[in-house]
Amino acid sequence: MAASAPTYSSRRAYIVWAAASAAYIVAVVHRTSLGVAGLEAAARFDVSAATLSLFTVVQLVVYAGAQIPVGIVLDKVGPRKLIAIGAAMMGIGQLGMAFADSVTLALCARVLIGAGDATTFVSVLKIIAAWFPPRRAPLLGQLTGQIAQTGQIISAVPFVVVLHSLDWTIAFSLLGFLGVLSCLWVITWVRDRPDAPLTTRAGVRVRPIDLVPAVPGVRPLAGAMRTPGSWLGFWTHMITGFSFNVFVFLWGYPFLLRGQGLTQTEASSLFTLMTVTAMVSGPLIGEFCSRHPLRRSWLVFTVTAALVAAWLMVLVPSTPRPLWQLVVFVMVLAVGGPASLIGLDYARTSNPVERLGVGSGLANMGGFVGGFLCIFAIGVALDLVAPGGDYTLNDFRVAFAVLAVPFVVAFIGVLLTRKRTRQEYALRGIVVPGVRDAWQDYRNRNHKR
Repeated sequence: MAASAPTYSSRRAYIVWAAASAAYIVAVVHRTSLGVAGLEAAARFDVSAATLSLFTVVQLVVYAGAQIPVGIVLDKVGPRKLIAIGAAMMGIGQLGMAFADSVTLALCARVLIGAGDATTFVSVLKIIAAWFPPRRAPLLGQLTGQIAQTGQIISAVPFVVVLHSLDWTIAFSLLGFLGVLSCLWVITWVRDRPDAPLTTRAGVRVRPIDLVPAVPGVRPLAGAMRTPGSWLGFWTHMITGFSFNVFVFLWGYPFLLRGQGLTQTEASSLFTLMTVTAMVSGPLIGEFCSRHPLRRSWLVFTVTAALVAAWLMVLVPSTPRPLWQLVVFVMVLAVGGPASLIGLDYARTSNPVERLGVGSGLANMGGFVGGFLCIFAIGVALDLVAPGGDYTLNDFRVAFAVLAVPFVVAFIGVLLTRKRTRQEYALRGIVVPGVRDAWQDYRNRNHKR
């Protein structure tokens, strides 16, 4: 049966999307707050690097592990309830961090933050799918992800100022109250779908890749797990996003301060630059995916090559890099964040809407699974090479060598699942032309003009 894009109240749709995206901004503040307070956390709880990394690892393990259960619940109860519950959980978790006086209590707080965070982004993607036509989904998904990175600026600048000028308890208590406020505005403004039945908009073409047929009798979890595009999304999210997560969540700030000898102001400025770069590159990546959905893997391979080169640029030399090289490094690293969302776009074009939550959740695990494994491994390595905690650049060079493993594993995963995904596309009548054929077709179209 032919399908076409829905029409909707544009103003209302954007209000709902904006409210849900604002909740995601707050979620990113919660997610990244410990990354800029790592040294303070180590002093407050008197812990080693491995134990400090455990705080973030626990948060990310819960986040990643909750993705599929959240996806199942999302497909049943809708995104509004999940976002509101998640916001409340993160607020409570930050209040727990504010008053925690032991490692055990702090870990419990990070569990709440990770679980609440897990509900947010995939729920916003579900809202986009309900309120907007498929053609806009890649761009709006990228805009959501990149606008939300202002949460990283909030962590890196005003939160750090409050943390240093006042104290730990006040800074994290303010984040707790922000989480409660986020819950309230989601309840007020967000709705799962338009109130009126959707009607057909004439003249809007829906591409075959956006029409994913449902298979009767197949459970959402089993269907998503057996779909190659879900796994292509997983490996794509990992290869482009895991090193970005390692840097942002915990080890980037200490690496810039201790390894590269920057001041706190310089390090915060680089984190801000990362956010701005991600916000600028995200819509460009989204527009590319929207215009060229059959060539998304080209962009994945390009970003991956740039990420590997950037890491080699700062880790191979045995001396601190000049500031301009660190600027290039963080800008390239920042592009990995929005590029990882290509993985969720693979899940969108490979799963019917009935299991979109599960498929998106599976894809969204990749960068976080690779991230938390590397965060913990780097913490262990630093404890081995610098037991006293006085890290040098050479210590970071040794510890960051573990980043090579996820790059290799995820690259193999992308290659294998890309082939299987294209085979599945062919069964749906979607044939990905070879490079030569695509170039010839491009030349023919330009010649006709």
